[in-house]
This record gives sequence, C-alpha cells and structure tokens, in this order.
Amino acid sequence: MAKRKLSLRQKRRIAKLRSQKNSAFADASQHHPAPNELHAGTVVASYGSQVDVESAVDEIIYRCHVRANLDIVTGDRVGWRPESELGIIETREHRTSELQRPDIYGKLRTVAANVTQMVVTIAPTPEPAIGLIDRYLVAAKLHNLKVIILINKTDLLNEKNQSLIHDIEDRYSTLDYPVLKISTKQAQQKGRLEDYLNSETSIFVGQSGVGKSSLIQLLIPSTNIKVGELSEAEQKGRHTTTQATLYHLQSQGKLIDSPGIREFGLWHASADEVLNGFKEIAYFSQFCKFRNCSHTNEPNCAVREALGAGKIHSERFASFQAIISQLDQVAIKSD
Repeated sequence: MAKRKLSLRQKRRIAKLRSQKNSAFADASQHHPAPNELHAGTVVASYGSQVDVESAVDEIIYRCHVRANLDIVTGDRVGWRPESELGIIETREHRTSELQRPDIYGKLRTVAANVTQMVVTIAPTPEPAIGLIDRYLVAAKLHNLKVIILINKTDLLNEKNQSLIHDIEDRYSTLDYPVLKISTKQAQQKGRLEDYLNSETSIFVGQSGVGKSSLIQLLIPSTNIKVGELSEAEQKGRHTTTQATLYHLQSQGKLIDSPGIREFGLWHASADEVLNGFKEIAYFSQFCKFRNCSHTNEPNCAVREALGAGKIHSERFASFQAIISQLDQVAIKSD
C-alpha cells in the first residue's frame, strides 16, 4: 500500500494490526475485511483513479482502485472488495448531498459528498469578499446544508479592518446565521466551534489564506497539514491542500478539507433557488405586486421598498443581482 500521512488514531490501529502479524488484506475474521467479499467503507481521500477508504469493519485505511464507470469523491459511502495489493471500489451509495464546481472545461464536477454543514471561513486578512460569502450561503441553501460563518485570525484585528469584520458579524447574525470568532494562536472559542461540528460532516470553505488548514490542525493536532503563508505583496493565501481529505474529530464529527474551493457552481440553479438563498429578500418578495417581479423597475416592488428603508443590506442586494445576472451567462457543459 502506498504511504500516506495518518492521524495518531489511525497509526495506533495500524500498529495493532501489524503486531498481530496480519496483512491489510488478511483472511476473513471478525476483525478484518474478508477477501472476495463486498465491504462497506467511506472515502477519506481521493487521488483520481485511486482513493483511500476507511473500512467500516476495522476502521483501517485501505488504498483502492476506482472502476472507470464510477464517480467517486471524498465523503462517498462505498462498497469495496479487498484484492491482493489494492482494493477495488465496486458500488457507491446514494449521496445525500454533493458539492460541485466547474472544471477548466466548464463541466460541473462533484468535489465532496454527503456533507451536512458548511463552515464559511473568513479572516481580517485577506479582506473578506462579501459577494463570495453570499454565494456560499446560496450554495448551502441549495444543498440543504447547515451553515456557520467563522471569523478566523481574530488576533489580526486592528483599527483598519475591525470595522468591516464587525459589520459582517452584525449583518449575518441579524439574519440568524451562527457567527463564531476564533484565533488559532489564542485558541479562543475552540470549544464552541467543536460543539457545532459534533455529529456533522462539515466542509470548510473560503478564500485562500483564511486559515482553513490551521483550523483543522487546531481541532485535530495529530494531523500533519501543510500551512501556507500569506503573500506580503498581495496578502492572498496560497493553496496548501492537494486533495479533498476527510478527518475525524474526537467525537462523532467529521471534517472535509477540499483544495482551492472558492466558489461552487450556481449556474444550474434557478432564479427562485437563488432567491431562497437570500432569506430576507425572499421574505419581502412575497409582498411584491407582481408574482414574477424582477425587483428592478417594477412598480410596488416590496423588495426595493425594503432596500430603500434599510431592511435589506445594499451589498446583499448587489450580491443577489450579480448571481441572478450570471445564471444565463455561463454555459455548463453536459457529459
């Protein structure tokens, strides 16, 4: 089996297995997956044609081939069969959710499956992109995911950036989104964050450089994740994750760290689905004179009236308009 970096818990389990002088694909027993039988497991890392599967039998990580007709990503629950060297993925269970983004050819590709919660991570540096936050929230609504807005690197708050961060905190907490603050250097609010992550399969999303890998290192100290520094010239982070990886918390929670996720594809969404991702705009749209109101120039538009009265934040409305305007501008190619 190919070498990979494992958590402390996984290393202990592998050491125990080796001490019993059994190979990873030993004969069937009550402790290990039996060869030539189909076994349940969860994909914890994907490398294209090969994946790492955590067996439901012994919780050991096995490297497996993926059949050409199967689309397998991190988080998938699969049926796999042990072979002489590498296992092979035979089946995939139905996905309860799948997060997608367009590849360089314009096709939507799934990057993570069976996620239940999105952790939208921002920091004072790099400066948060409000439009991107709103896109994440629409994607979460579209996939029926819980949401946390996590403000990381609070130790970097200063006179120049604290006003923007406080405005973001007020804006989204007013909309009933949980907003947490944390610093990996000071470990403040770590326990509260863990409470939100327990019993969920969460994915950390956000701009490069906001400290997603550092947060996972804080939550699971036994992991060995490469952490990138911010560019002094542009204050933008470099991608440090090379493949989507699933990590276990000490409780029942799981985390998926995915490479370079800045935005998910929303172009396949309908205008109504985008509207539902902006809960305050969706609320006032009920009172518009016309059912198909575009909230631009129509008379008696309750949304624009609420905007003028300050009941809808102008930047949120701008995000809504930007996403709606892009729905028909990007052609997503079919397979």
